[in-house]
Amino acid sequence: MATRTIADIDVADKRVLMRVDFNVPLTDGTVGNDRRIVMALPTIKHALDAGAKLVLMSHLGRPKGKGFEEEFSMKQVAERLAEHLGRDVKLGPAEVVGDETEKLAADMNSGDVLLLENLRFHAGETMPDKAKKNPDGKLTDQQQQVHREFSEALGKLGEVYVNDAFGTCHRSHASMVGAARAIQARGGSAVAGFLVEKEIKYLGEAVADPTRPFVAILGGAKVSDKIKLIANLLKKVDRILIGGAMAYTLLRARGVEVGDSRVEADQVDEMRPLLEKAGDQIMLPCDHIATDDFDSGKPSPVDTESIPSGLMGMDIGPETVEAFGKEITDARTVVWNGPMGVFERDDYASGTRAVAEAVARATDAGAVSIIGGGDSAAAVEQMGLGEKMSHVSTGGGASLEFLEGKPLPGVEVLEAK
Repeated sequence: MATRTIADIDVADKRVLMRVDFNVPLTDGTVGNDRRIVMALPTIKHALDAGAKLVLMSHLGRPKGKGFEEEFSMKQVAERLAEHLGRDVKLGPAEVVGDETEKLAADMNSGDVLLLENLRFHAGETMPDKAKKNPDGKLTDQQQQVHREFSEALGKLGEVYVNDAFGTCHRSHASMVGAARAIQARGGSAVAGFLVEKEIKYLGEAVADPTRPFVAILGGAKVSDKIKLIANLLKKVDRILIGGAMAYTLLRARGVEVGDSRVEADQVDEMRPLLEKAGDQIMLPCDHIATDDFDSGKPSPVDTESIPSGLMGMDIGPETVEAFGKEITDARTVVWNGPMGVFERDDYASGTRAVAEAVARATDAGAVSIIGGGDSAAAVEQMGLGEKMSHVSTGGGASLEFLEGKPLPGVEVLEAK
């Protein structure tokens, strides 16, 4: 179902409350990689060019939700955004919401930009996350009130709500859902920004109507994080290629010895029926790059599917690279989530790099490639291959849940076309 976007509504002379993802790395108090700021610029500039009064909101890092913390302030983000826009960006007060913030918003003129302080300074932003920690899995009355009051306070700042923060669309946070509903309750629109629109388009088409052959590549540490994803993708894809530490759990479930490799013991029995059902639809590594010591050991090639005792797998081996590469070359749709090994270390980055290069070549040959955020996105960007992919998602957790078939609260609240 298509979602209405900011291009579908009139924002002239209206206060637009826009959720963006400015959770950028700060190095010595300054913005390091500003890619997330840059990716939000098309929606921001569209709003400003259309005459909006723009109120931006984002989280940054993991403050404790107990008030202002200098190290997580949006000050440097506001300054970097001002450089990109060539105009002033006013930073909101430390309290995030309240009388002072409302006055700043009320006094805005068309073309003005106000960036709220870090949303997570306020306990109400992430309050829905607390539900899972309560005995009954629900928020207490007091927690609901804190969340509701913060949602309504944010909603007062805008006449229109725009979500351009896909990375948090799987969260029912105040800025993602509550503020949108508060504005809708007053008759305002809640729509997607261009970045969220693009994410929905690529991920939605990959799930609903892929061009075949459709190949999924999965990696990362824990198979338990991706059980539902694997089960859902088996209904849709032609082949799933699995590397990373999660592959060792699956190999063990197939009865293969994996030495001292990382294995989720509690998942081995659970994986057996899934693997039996999948048959050759799932491809696992047939060789490995291993080591005898994670911290100081040297890379040791293992040219068999099994890994000897005393060694732990760290990356896929050259035969696996070749086998995976053939599947990727033939694919017309590729979805990739999770690295093939400990790519942060040069000794164990060759598998992830080879897969990234294969996906880039397939894309150049006409395939649609979708990199599912998180470490996969970090890897392709680090290797200078991001521009060679059809789409690099900005949301690791959100893209994962989307591909699992779960509804995303931050998207569900938006209006359909």
